[in-house]
Amino acid sequence: MTEALVLFSGGQDSTTCLAWALDRFEHVETIGFDYGQRHRVELACGARVRERLAQAYPIWAQRLGEHHNLDLSILGHISETALTRDATIAFSAGGLPNTFVPGRNLLFLTLAAAVAYRRGLKHLVGGMCETDYSGYPDCRDDTLKALQVALSLGMDRRFVVETPLMWIDKARTWMLARDLGGDGLVDLIREETHSCYLGDRGTRHEWGYGCGECPACALRAGGWERYRLGGGG
Repeated sequence: MTEALVLFSGGQDSTTCLAWALDRFEHVETIGFDYGQRHRVELACGARVRERLAQAYPIWAQRLGEHHNLDLSILGHISETALTRDATIAFSAGGLPNTFVPGRNLLFLTLAAAVAYRRGLKHLVGGMCETDYSGYPDCRDDTLKALQVALSLGMDRRFVVETPLMWIDKARTWMLARDLGGDGLVDLIREETHSCYLGDRGTRHEWGYGCGECPACALRAGGWERYRLGGGG
């Protein structure tokens, strides 16, 4: 357990996962995807987060390796979702939110595995979660376990898909960040990360920046309130 590749969007969950990986592995690289998302401001936030982490945590800075940014614009072209189109966020007739981008996490992890294969990295770390999520089937533990098997067989190399947030809610995600990097990491996440689906960086809330209305903001705000009431802030 010495090397890992973190799927890194610049949001709260992926930043917590990056800290988790830096706390455990000797060498950690990150990978991000530009797929035409409405909130592509997250890509710039991700660069700032990496910079701030390296400044604040010297040991982590020694372990933090290269960042890989992949152009996945084709995903935006073939998706008609509220994350890749200027559309009102709502639930579809099938019960899934229209923020669900079909195949997104499957593609992300497949491409991450291809990069990890070339770079000699065994562990793929992602912020997928079943406890506090919007119904996305590609965030389910069963999906990711199946994908781990497929990737390992298809590339004839053992990959381990790590999902440290799978069974915790947003309040406990804030707690995990505090446990890993103290109040400094919590403050960094509040100030520098981005989770809002609409890409709003103009409105500052106690929990960070965002529109305050979209599902991502609602999850983040609710988790922060429970974390704060539990003595975390």
